[in-house]
Parts: sequence; structure tokens; C-alpha cells
Amino acid sequence: MLAHMIRALPTIGLLILSNCFMTAAWYGHLKFKSLPMWIAILASWGLALFEYMLQVPANRIGYGTFSAYQLKVLQECITLCVFILFAALFLGERLSPRFAVSFGLILAAVAVAFYK
Repeated sequence: MLAHMIRALPTIGLLILSNCFMTAAWYGHLKFKSLPMWIAILASWGLALFEYMLQVPANRIGYGTFSAYQLKVLQECITLCVFILFAALFLGERLSPRFAVSFGLILAAVAVAFYK
């Protein structure tokens, strides 16, 4: 069990970093609505490059320790956690109870996916 968790750490770390770039690429431009759309698109593409440079190795390293289905569910869970922090800290949005419950249900899906 401990060896499995240790093998999972590089994948989880890379997925977290990848999602930081992805979230910034997809939602960061919302704070800078006065910029022209083409600049927002180019900036997002630039950030997405780093997201892919971390995401692809994360999946390659993790596949075998995790199934492809588990990698996808883990990815979605990390995406939501990173997004919650990003929306609160960068965009200044509060997490309403409705969205907290919605995200909690998705986290429950992660538990189901990893249940043996």
C-alpha cells in the first residue's frame, strides 16, 4: 500500500502543476476582460503548452500504477480542487453551498473509482 502511494506521488504532483497552468489558461483571462480577445487566446495557448508538458508525462508515469479510468477521474478531482482555489484567490469568487455539494458529489465519484 505504501509503495503504491509513493509510486503515485510523481503523477499526482505533475497533475496538480498541470492543472494550475490549465486553470490559468482557461480562466485567467477573465480577470483581464479589457484585453483584446486575440491576446487572451495567445496567452491561453502559451499557458496550455506548459499544461501539456506536464499532463502527458503525468499520464505516462501514472499509467500502470493507475488505470486510464482512474487517471481521468483523478484528473477531474484535481481540476476541481485547483479551480476552487483559483476562483477564490485569483477571481475573488466565493464557493456557494450549491457548488460545494456539486463538487462533493464529484469527489464521491473519485472514491468510487478507487474503491477496491
